Amino acid sequence: MRRFFLSFLMLACVTAAARAQDYPNKPVRVVVPLSPGGTTDAVLRMLVPKLSEALGQAVVIENRPGAGGNIGADAVAKSPPDGYTLLIGTSTSHGVNVTLHPKMPYDAVRDFAPITLIGHVPFVLMAYTGLGVRTMPELVQLARSKPGQINYASSGNGTSSHLAMEMLKTQAGIDLVHVPYKGTAQANQDVMGGHVAFQFDAVTAALPMLRSGKVVGLGVTSAKRVGAVPDLPPIADSGFPGFQYTAWVGLLAPAGTPKAVVSRLNTEMVKILNLTEIRDKLSQVGFEAASSTPEEFASFIRTEIVKLGKVVKSSGAKLD
Repeated sequence: MRRFFLSFLMLACVTAAARAQDYPNKPVRVVVPLSPGGTTDAVLRMLVPKLSEALGQAVVIENRPGAGGNIGADAVAKSPPDGYTLLIGTSTSHGVNVTLHPKMPYDAVRDFAPITLIGHVPFVLMAYTGLGVRTMPELVQLARSKPGQINYASSGNGTSSHLAMEMLKTQAGIDLVHVPYKGTAQANQDVMGGHVAFQFDAVTAALPMLRSGKVVGLGVTSAKRVGAVPDLPPIADSGFPGFQYTAWVGLLAPAGTPKAVVSRLNTEMVKILNLTEIRDKLSQVGFEAASSTPEEFASFIRTEIVKLGKVVKSSGAKLD
């Protein structure tokens, strides 16, 4: 019986290895747990042609938004672990939501095989042009002179735009009124129209408004200046040392995906992310490319769950 079991185990390993060597032999589906047209979706569409070319198979993007990324992430977690269904995980689906949602449909660590970090999304603080502020110190001075009277927009409770502002409120010692929206489109419109005073938004999404002069940029949330908006200083350099908040995205597979498949995907993605043309394209839209080993990404996710969990708790964010 013991010989039979060992033989069966060896056969299973050989079969798995053979399948990994043949990978991929059909199209690969990448689930984006967000709506089309957003920052993450736009970044992925820059990378997909190169990945398709490297794998020799079509790579198909499927948007499955809802519940802050939980719906799409859960679908991938429950997919066959064969490398043909992948997930673009985010700091929301694999960070914020773990604390924000009282009951998660998946385990952000146990149910996934991390492949690589893809990069970071810095945010920009942008204000209504009629607010009369042009710098971070001016904004803080105005807020301190009118405690509890100035409002700010976010794309929803617990979103990056909400948490970044709560961090700023705490560090700057200002009292603001939170106006949560269901997404960024209407929030952006209301900031441009002066219905709300300001908000944080991803640099990628804010660029058209900044360049058209419809909003005023005050600073970025990254540790250094962003190539797409070089004139805007980091908020950390405007009197708030240490302030930093960037969202991140990465590629994951369902737990149990063969290591050889994960390794192949990691190798190809890292090559793509290190291409000068790709890094330049991403930088132009305000995205900071990065890559990692699967092990580094797994460790990063565990650290982010703890770090972002503290931000969620201190902000008092609750689901709508």
